[in-house]
Amino acid sequence: MDTTTTQRQADLFRALMHPARLAILEMLRDGQACVCHLEAHLGYRQAYLSQQLATLRAAGLIRDRRAGWNIYYEVALPELFALLDLSRALVGVTASDTRAQARPPNCPCPTCAAKVAHSLASDPHSVEA
Repeated sequence: MDTTTTQRQADLFRALMHPARLAILEMLRDGQACVCHLEAHLGYRQAYLSQQLATLRAAGLIRDRRAGWNIYYEVALPELFALLDLSRALVGVTASDTRAQARPPNCPCPTCAAKVAHSLASDPHSVEA
């Protein structure tokens, strides 16, 4: 086997070799997310998330885009999810054990704020509706 290929594989696994990075990738399974989403869901501080995101971006696993004050991240290689699924199966964990739950209402990004406002307006029992 070509040493360049094995080195690239090792680099990929090195980038994946951190629980926070795996959690970020699981969050991005449902599509793009801003840092405030990741912060609200995962409970990590913004500075720590930025370090982990930089590693994933440098490895070419995620890409970002700026929209106003927010930076949104998404997985650059959808094939990555097959690898994550396989790794879960190898350790005996099901997808439902690791999937992100509904986004929390304390995320300040425009996407979440609009969803929270919509759900409050459509809930007849809501105090704020």
